[in-house]
Amino acid sequence: MAPEPAQSTVYFDGSCPLCRAEIGYYGRTDQAGALCFVDVSEPGAETPDGVTQQQAMARFHVRASDGRLLSGAAAFVEIWRRLPRWRWAARVASMPGALAVLEFGYRLFLPVRPLISRGLGRILQRGKQEGRGA
Repeated sequence: MAPEPAQSTVYFDGSCPLCRAEIGYYGRTDQAGALCFVDVSEPGAETPDGVTQQQAMARFHVRASDGRLLSGAAAFVEIWRRLPRWRWAARVASMPGALAVLEFGYRLFLPVRPLISRGLGRILQRGKQEGRGA
C-alpha cells in the first residue's frame, strides 16, 4: 500500500465570513484529510515563513505537501488538486495561460472582497437572528 501523501496547509482569514464559508466547504469536501486549515486571524496563529499575519489575511496562501508556498490563484489550484471532486478544475488551470487568467481574476476580486464579505456577514447574521425568533 502506498504511503499517505502529506497534507497541504491552507492559511485563511477566519475573520472573513466569505473565507470561512469557502474553507468550511473545502473542509467538508476533504474526505481524505489531505488539507490542514490554519485560521491566521487568530491571535498568535502560525503563518508561513516570511509572511506576516496581515499579509496572510490579505492574500490566500497554501503550503503544498511538497513544501512550496503558493498564494493567490496558485493556492486555490493546490486545494483543487487535493480534492477529488475538484481535480478537473486543477487540470483546467494547468492549461497554458489559465493560471495567469485566474490570478488576474483573483487580483480583481481582492479589492472587493471586504464589501462582499461584509454583505455576506450581514446576511448570515440576519439569518441567525430570524432563526432565534422562530
